Amino acid sequence: MLRRKKAYADTSSGKDILGNRSLCFIFICAFGLVTLIQQILSGKNYIKSAQQFSRLKGDETGNWTGPVNFSDDGSLKPARNGRKRYLGNYDGPFEYNSTTCRELRQEIMDVKVLTMVKTSDLFERWRNLQICRWEQNKEETSNFKMSLSRCCNAPSFLFTTKRNTPAGTKLRYEVDTSGILPITAEVFKMFPDDMPYSKSQFKKCAVVGNGGIIKNSKCGKEIDSADFVFRCNIPPISEKYSADVGTKTDLVSINPSIITERFQKLEKWRRPFYEVLQNYENSSAVLPAFYNTRNTDVSFRVKYMLDDFDSQRGVFFFHPQYLLNVQRFWAVQGVRAKRLSSGLMLVTAALEMCEEVHLYGFWAFPMNPSGIFITHHYYDNVKPRPGFHAMPHEIFNFIHMHTRGIVNVHTGQCTCC
Repeated sequence: MLRRKKAYADTSSGKDILGNRSLCFIFICAFGLVTLIQQILSGKNYIKSAQQFSRLKGDETGNWTGPVNFSDDGSLKPARNGRKRYLGNYDGPFEYNSTTCRELRQEIMDVKVLTMVKTSDLFERWRNLQICRWEQNKEETSNFKMSLSRCCNAPSFLFTTKRNTPAGTKLRYEVDTSGILPITAEVFKMFPDDMPYSKSQFKKCAVVGNGGIIKNSKCGKEIDSADFVFRCNIPPISEKYSADVGTKTDLVSINPSIITERFQKLEKWRRPFYEVLQNYENSSAVLPAFYNTRNTDVSFRVKYMLDDFDSQRGVFFFHPQYLLNVQRFWAVQGVRAKRLSSGLMLVTAALEMCEEVHLYGFWAFPMNPSGIFITHHYYDNVKPRPGFHAMPHEIFNFIHMHTRGIVNVHTGQCTCC
């Protein structure tokens, strides 16, 4: 009988395999250790940078300073990562059409939609642009005004008037399109005879938003120097805030929800609301009475109340078709929301009524361009209903319009007067 030979087992083969695995394991550990050290060093630099920000007080809204390189012709040299850095100690501001400013404007215009860029990157580009003097671009502004005139025509349809809404006709609501309001004699007499404002009637206008970005800006005197001042939703303009937001008011919007929530729909005591309006001297008020059927009665009560107090203050109602056209116009620009903000409505009207438009208090982010956290409003930190407005997209459009020389968006401190 033949005996099977024992299979020979190479005892060294297992040791070789084990040795290779050990070497692989050691290599992975070493690589991981090097990576960890790099992350720690990077983290220290990040913390150091953050500490520089944290040393800034919350009321310092000036731009963050950092290094920048310029070529011999005055243009910015790209950093090694292809980005340009903001200049802190510059001999500026630079002129609007300088090589540097054209490059910085192009950096913003290269961002076609908000989702293309991180918020921090957008802030950096905006900070960079602050070294440039703003100048109105007559051609861009004229073209934008023509687009608004074709779609919306504020000088004729901003408010509901006796001219554009005759007695006996029926007015269709902006949102409740199935709802129709018959223009009775009683309703008709509340309307002005015609629009009180005409196209490009005012040279310089200020539209004042309620964003926390305006807090500690010292822009009050600059705002009050404008020929016409718009304000949104009866914000406080007392002495506590006037240094930043000013006091002059020519037209203030009132959201009917404010009357409902703060003044019990004016069904009981009406004097508190009347006294609030007294802060705005002889300014006119405008309400979206025909946004939906719920807004109508409470908006009419404002007119009735002021008549009872023998007030000469003008009370106007947005024309629903105008607001619908404005909504469609901005939807094409990428602002798609259930409802445009009151600020955007007033900015849109100002662009037709004024030769030059300046925006203050418009910002839709929880921190200013320097990375310092700010309150939602300059007077409180109450957040809006989520998903109702598209504020970041509105501000993104304003930034582009500033870059194109159509509006001047102020997000830093003012030096007027």
